[in-house]
Amino acid sequence: MEDWAEIRRLHRAEAMPIKAIARQLGVGRNTVRRALAAEEPPKYERAAKGSIVDEVEPRIRELLAQWPSMPATVIAERVGWSRSLTVLKDRVRELRPLYAPVDPVSRTEYRPGELAQCDLWFPPAEVPLGAGQSGAPPVLVMVSGYSRVMTARMIPSRQGPDLLAGQWTLLAGWRASPRALVWDNESAIGSWRGGRPQLTEAMQGFRGLLGIKVIQCRPRDPEAKGLVERANRYLETSFMPGRSFTSPQDFNGQLGVWLARANQRHHRRLGARPVERWKADHAAMLALPPVAPGSGWATSLRLPRDHYVRLDGNDYSVDPSAVGRRVLVTADLEQVVVSLADGRDGVRVARHARCWARHQTITDTAHAQAAARLREAYRHQLAPPADTEVAYRDLADYDRLFDIDADDETLEQAI
Repeated sequence: MEDWAEIRRLHRAEAMPIKAIARQLGVGRNTVRRALAAEEPPKYERAAKGSIVDEVEPRIRELLAQWPSMPATVIAERVGWSRSLTVLKDRVRELRPLYAPVDPVSRTEYRPGELAQCDLWFPPAEVPLGAGQSGAPPVLVMVSGYSRVMTARMIPSRQGPDLLAGQWTLLAGWRASPRALVWDNESAIGSWRGGRPQLTEAMQGFRGLLGIKVIQCRPRDPEAKGLVERANRYLETSFMPGRSFTSPQDFNGQLGVWLARANQRHHRRLGARPVERWKADHAAMLALPPVAPGSGWATSLRLPRDHYVRLDGNDYSVDPSAVGRRVLVTADLEQVVVSLADGRDGVRVARHARCWARHQTITDTAHAQAAARLREAYRHQLAPPADTEVAYRDLADYDRLFDIDADDETLEQAI
């Protein structure tokens, strides 16, 4: 390398002829000529050696031509490979792009207020849920396309009522709604049938009240919501490490503090902080309706004698005075409310904090005491006395009925 650089310097800078350069450096004139003709520095290249995979490469190409996605382990079985899988996998990795269809992705620019991408993220942690239970409830994540502002909240389940209630909670936190929400094929949102997207009835009602559009991604197309997928990875690598939680409420509390900082970080792709673009993004969004859409749980039933209602696998007590009457059970992410629904609408007969554990019985002490009083009163109920006179029959009537004609002395002897 040093001789090559010096040869070129002497020839170009000193205008020294080839013969003089060869004599001064003690190299051959052909060496000087090659150095002057080369456009790149010389480098050592080892002669290519054959690979043990070369002999089966034609068969590998045949298999990939017919089945581009065939796993390397299956290819090894088909070609009768009995040696190291590492070298075979490396060769398959090199050859597969030649036969697999190309599906490139492109960067998309979003307008202010245009859309937000949504997804469920399941944190890799066990969160105490109460009643000695723990689990990893889903976290609903939403990212605005234009500003990249991120918001998230843990919800009790991925069922439709909880998912829509969580969606409304996040939008209410923004105090506005993007013109479109991007979702994958979450069962509570919709699915693809016959090559066409179909939203659930509940989601149709939700988007109709907001006046927005819901875009369903095609199956196996994660790039369509790449913003929220990257947000999920960011939560997993930056929020989760080193944290512990005592309850879902504690999880959401820590998450809210972290999100406030995360939205102030410098975004490399944007060249700005998300909060710096939020004002323009928020101004272009739609105003929320004055009345919240019908999200969350809602069901009507006639209260049974045990005065409990079941919601999401848990039983909640109700004031026993409502037994036999129709009640309306509603629930959001925080509480469960039971109200009368048979002529006295709005009269609340139960209110409980939402239980995140499963198969639990939640009893209000006041309801239990009221039930005990009603049972005691029922046991001591007495039949009202009859307000009629009872007639008494003369004993002589029985004598005449049975044709008994005996004097007093005979009766005494008989006795």
